[in-house]
Amino acid sequence: MYKRVRLKDTVEVPPEELGDVSPDLVKRLLQDKLEGRMDEEVGSVVSVTEVHDIGEGTVLPNRPGVYYEADFDAVTFDPQMQEVVDGTVVEVVEFGAFVGIGPVDGLLHVSQISDEYLAFDGENQQLASNESSQTLGVDDAVRTRIVTKSIDERNPRDSKIGLTAKQPGLGKHGWLEDEHERQEAAAGE
Repeated sequence: MYKRVRLKDTVEVPPEELGDVSPDLVKRLLQDKLEGRMDEEVGSVVSVTEVHDIGEGTVLPNRPGVYYEADFDAVTFDPQMQEVVDGTVVEVVEFGAFVGIGPVDGLLHVSQISDEYLAFDGENQQLASNESSQTLGVDDAVRTRIVTKSIDERNPRDSKIGLTAKQPGLGKHGWLEDEHERQEAAAGE
């Protein structure tokens, strides 16, 4: 999911900054240019961490700045199909829950949460079971698996990631703890 990668990119240094083309300046310009952007090869750039090398500047006709190619390290977020991820419910709607997993949210559809029927409780912003006391609401920690992904490179916040919690070991953390305690109690009898 999160990776540290070595990348190469070109950054434009504006004329007023040309007196001090330093790694710190290039890092700041790369952060402004790349952080929060999606790249098909490496995923979403979360942070530019260190600039290693700055090439010779190039001047382009009719452009005020000077362009420098830089080698740098970055932390990226690239969710993989079938990856198990922990996240936090950020919104509950009638058709499911949106789970924050890194810089994007995934949809945990109501049909993928539990084998029990979960009804939407808009007043309390939660999904609640009529069969048991299970509820899923905002700020609940959940463990899910990524089952679909459609990444929008132009606007990463519009990326669509589908999640499931209907497999052993997945679900709301409280439910998983309760299940573990039941299994330990049954084993002790």
